[in-house]
Amino acid sequence: MKRTSSTQRIPEMKPLGDSALIIVLGTEINPSTHLKVKIVADYLEQHPFPGFIECVPAFTSVTVFYHPAVIYHSYNKDRSPYQVVCSLICESIKELEGGPADKKRTVDVPVCYGGELGPDLEVVAQLNNLTTDEVIEIHTKGEYLVYMIGFAPGFPYLGGMSERIAAPRHRSPRVAIPAGSVGIAGMQTGVYPISTPGGWQLIGRTPLELFRPSENPPTLLQSGDLVKFSPISLKEYEVYKEKKGNKL
Repeated sequence: MKRTSSTQRIPEMKPLGDSALIIVLGTEINPSTHLKVKIVADYLEQHPFPGFIECVPAFTSVTVFYHPAVIYHSYNKDRSPYQVVCSLICESIKELEGGPADKKRTVDVPVCYGGELGPDLEVVAQLNNLTTDEVIEIHTKGEYLVYMIGFAPGFPYLGGMSERIAAPRHRSPRVAIPAGSVGIAGMQTGVYPISTPGGWQLIGRTPLELFRPSENPPTLLQSGDLVKFSPISLKEYEVYKEKKGNKL
């Protein structure tokens, strides 16, 4: 595999408390920065150093959590655990090669739009001078990159939504949004994996379970996945829900 020039430059690193550090890989949210984040996170997970706990990818950075005591007893005690981990990460980044992180999994997410499952579909249409069918068409034509998972277990931060269906958040958030609800907030679209308060404009709902605590990994979507939404009828939604195997 060819070396990835975008990851050969040693990035900025800064401490996060006494047992974690942040690797800053960019300043803008875009696919290029995301690729750097994905490559670094994948490499560290696949090549953990003694004391490594986990790493968490975000929009432009990767947070690395570690055991300070393990680091202290495993390496040169003349340096702090933070300094040791910085050095280990620098060495790892020098070894990085491109390839695996470029491969993206596409996940199809069926959605029943409008009605009781998408009470704000009409609002989104009116705000953008569109019909509800046009909103659905635009939303399902997009291909969305999962930049990161956060806010709630399994909640995907997606990029790639058309500005033609952008809509502001509600001024007063709903107290509880049902799991599976598909919403729009500003230039973003996303899916609520669990019931939680929220202010997004709800345009539909998927029967798929995004948060699966008994499985490994416990979330359907992962950073780096591509998401395609496909419209289904209310009857199809109900059939999905009734099926035992409504998990991809």
